[in-house]
Amino acid sequence: MSELDAAGITAPALRAAYTECRRINAHHGRTFFLATRLLPARTRPFAHALYGFARMADEVVDNPAPGTDPAVALDDVAVMVGQVFDGGTPADPVLAALADTVRRHDLDRELFDAFLWSMAMDLKVTEYATYADLKEYIHGSAEVIGLQMLPVFGTVVPVEEAMPGAAALGEAFQLTNFLRDVGEDLDRGRLYLPTGELAAFGVDRELLEWSRARGLPDRRVRRALAVAVARNRAVYRRAEAGIPLLRPESRDCVRTALTLYEGILDEIAALGYDVLNTRAVVPRRRRAAVALPRLLASTWSNSRLKVRS
Repeated sequence: MSELDAAGITAPALRAAYTECRRINAHHGRTFFLATRLLPARTRPFAHALYGFARMADEVVDNPAPGTDPAVALDDVAVMVGQVFDGGTPADPVLAALADTVRRHDLDRELFDAFLWSMAMDLKVTEYATYADLKEYIHGSAEVIGLQMLPVFGTVVPVEEAMPGAAALGEAFQLTNFLRDVGEDLDRGRLYLPTGELAAFGVDRELLEWSRARGLPDRRVRRALAVAVARNRAVYRRAEAGIPLLRPESRDCVRTALTLYEGILDEIAALGYDVLNTRAVVPRRRRAAVALPRLLASTWSNSRLKVRS
């Protein structure tokens, strides 16, 4: 595979590990996977590996195998992450690809520990009273992923200067997930929209569950969600400000992911904020309109470079 060759990944077992991460990304994260097509081929496998790990841990918590204890399974993942940072290579292919990515880019263990801590919170915490309370979870579940990706994407400034934008990107994506998935999260017993802020609009968990069960939208819920969408858009603007700090070759990937993910907010608004029983999805034609011109431009630019070389 050309991506693996470009990245200098030659060992058969490691190539298979990265291929599995690519499959996970393509299957579960279509928006991000589409955006990674705009990265240089040599960079894509490492982005897929980081996505693959995050998805694997998330699945352990949200969709545990029948008869398994998700807390035990998550502890097993934490042990394997420890092996990665102790210089080992776990047998699990996703963790094997992660180990290689961590070593090549000198990634900070603290980012992975914070992520696993947030995954463990999902097994114990079912709601948050304020946005400040929610912030710890957002940091571990989302901001750290933006920070993990930062060395892979590369920067044109000292990495510390680009960190706020990378963290904001993770936060923006996660807030959009909360809004899009509020019904599904309720089914799992979780509520990520701060209850104190919902209460200001006369909304509580019982009303959300009632609306979910009966398929009847409520104007109070719509007003609360409209305010949450507005705040989410403000976070996207902070994230957008960080794009020029990335290497030029990585900017189109991040800009495309940001545009498409923020597009989910447009779809939520178009639904009249009725997300309890309808999943907001960016239409395929809009995805193509955003990504295709950049993909074509990237392909043309790369072909010119090959001719010159």
